[in-house]
Amino acid sequence: MVTKFYQVLLLMLWANFTFGQQNDTIPERQDNSLISKTDTSGTESGLNKVTKTKIVLGNTNEADWKSGKAKYPPKPKHMWELGLGVGHYFIHGDVDPKIPGYGLSLHMRRAINYSFSFRLDFFYGTAFGLEPQPYTKALEVETSVFQGYGTQNAWFPAYKTQYYYGAIEGILNIGNILFHKDRNKWNSYLILGAGLDHNNTKLDLRDENGNVYTNLISLSEYSDAAFNTRQGRIDIKKKLRGLYDGDYETPAFKKKGIFRLNDKTNIHPIFIGGVGISRKINRRINIALEHQVHFSDNDYLDGIIYRSDVDQTTQNDYQHYTNLRLNINLGKFKKRKEPLYWLNPLDAAFTDIADLKRRPIFDPKDTDQDGVIDLLDQENETPAGAPVDPRGIALDSDNDGIPDHKDAEPFSPPGFQVNEKGIAQVPVVQPGMSEDDVKRIVDNRLGVPPGAFDSTGGKGLLSNIEWFLPMIHFKLDEYCIDLKFVPQLASVAHVMQTHPSLKVTVFGHTDIRHSNAYNKVLSYNRANEAIEYLVNTFNIPRNRFKLMYGGEESPLGGHNKNYQVNRRVEFKISQPDDVEMPMPDGPKAGACHKTWSRKSTTESKEAAPKK
Repeated sequence: MVTKFYQVLLLMLWANFTFGQQNDTIPERQDNSLISKTDTSGTESGLNKVTKTKIVLGNTNEADWKSGKAKYPPKPKHMWELGLGVGHYFIHGDVDPKIPGYGLSLHMRRAINYSFSFRLDFFYGTAFGLEPQPYTKALEVETSVFQGYGTQNAWFPAYKTQYYYGAIEGILNIGNILFHKDRNKWNSYLILGAGLDHNNTKLDLRDENGNVYTNLISLSEYSDAAFNTRQGRIDIKKKLRGLYDGDYETPAFKKKGIFRLNDKTNIHPIFIGGVGISRKINRRINIALEHQVHFSDNDYLDGIIYRSDVDQTTQNDYQHYTNLRLNINLGKFKKRKEPLYWLNPLDAAFTDIADLKRRPIFDPKDTDQDGVIDLLDQENETPAGAPVDPRGIALDSDNDGIPDHKDAEPFSPPGFQVNEKGIAQVPVVQPGMSEDDVKRIVDNRLGVPPGAFDSTGGKGLLSNIEWFLPMIHFKLDEYCIDLKFVPQLASVAHVMQTHPSLKVTVFGHTDIRHSNAYNKVLSYNRANEAIEYLVNTFNIPRNRFKLMYGGEESPLGGHNKNYQVNRRVEFKISQPDDVEMPMPDGPKAGACHKTWSRKSTTESKEAAPKK
């Protein structure tokens, strides 16, 4: 039976090493990933989801790693593991073990690094044994226990041992350093530990009436020939189980002169070695199969000192514990990662290498020679000499639909129809017409209902003017305002302060890296942060802004490049169909280590254009 067990264990270890480096059941690069392949930091040794809290561990923090100031990523916060085990326990000693032995274990495990962890392990087990050969002379060594047995009355040893230990174990993990996958679902490990144990061994030496057993050799039909065959030993044990009452009533001999608590409870040092394989079910739960061997300076675990009457050499008993463990990771995934032995320490380096390979080579080519490189140009065929805006689009200063380079009147008065040359068709004022008559003519020509303009300067007219407002950009997986874009925000504020009736739509975007749900939250955060800055710095009422977002849905220059350009917030004059969008459902997205506040924005206010 024991031989078959070892064959199965070796087969499982072979399967682990052969097939262990497989994809995890968790979708690649989701929130639990080592490093997201999204608009995220690609920084945390892969492990920490970026949060608003700066992670400081040793001399490295998240911001330093992301900015390239730190050579190594910070060690992520990770979980403890609670394990519950149950399995077969038996003693390898002077007496043949019986199969029904069992053990229960409880442990707490904590990773020190990606390869090594420690474990506090507690164990209780009960083992049984029944020997198919008779003892006579060997019993005469301890007459106080085996009184009534000896050369004249043989006994077949039968024992029950209750065993306890507490130990601290070091575990060497050898299954998570992967070169071709980002994570594993199988793990294998080695165990080495030490602790203290206690055993309570009792023997079945008396029958139900309290008398010694007699004539056991003939009643069990023992013979040397029978003992020398497997079936013969099985038959002898079967007879003995019918003869014994199964009540282990006699305390076994305890070695003299060893340490005991209160001179009663014997304590021995124990050394533990073992191997294990584990299989992850999900981020929270995994199961493991372990085999442990326990060594202690104790030859009385089975209550017998000699192997037989003939073999009277002493050899310490040792134990085997084969168990199945249910392991649970403790903690919140919003704050901590899985234990490090489930994470690949090479993922951070591999992700950075892949990111470098994906980066486009900067190409300053400007096909239409308009001063805007093709990488950013939204109109690559602008005629030579035509003035363009920062996007590379031909200017139409008066917004009459005719670009300036074709417009005979580039600055036509707003609101009037123009001819094919771009010249405004302003009605001629006839002699005798009053100012109100002229206003009615203009209103009728513009299609503006009576009363649409107020004393503040014509809000209806302003809403039809397409202002070109600047955009701002963001660092990788962040939504904080970068101080180098303060002048652009000041320009937006100046337009809104000089035109108090204007409302502005603030539209957030991201690049394509990460899930769409994550990117929508991140683009919302970016737009909201820009609004907060304008409100807090320039005292512009919040109700003059409409927050909108699109995540990765509106890239500039295509999806596969221009990551920096697409991490942006755009500003435009609000249109009637612009609607304030609520915060989307999704995971926490992006980091923000604020570099501005009401006190720190004085310079920004002073830099803003005066009314």
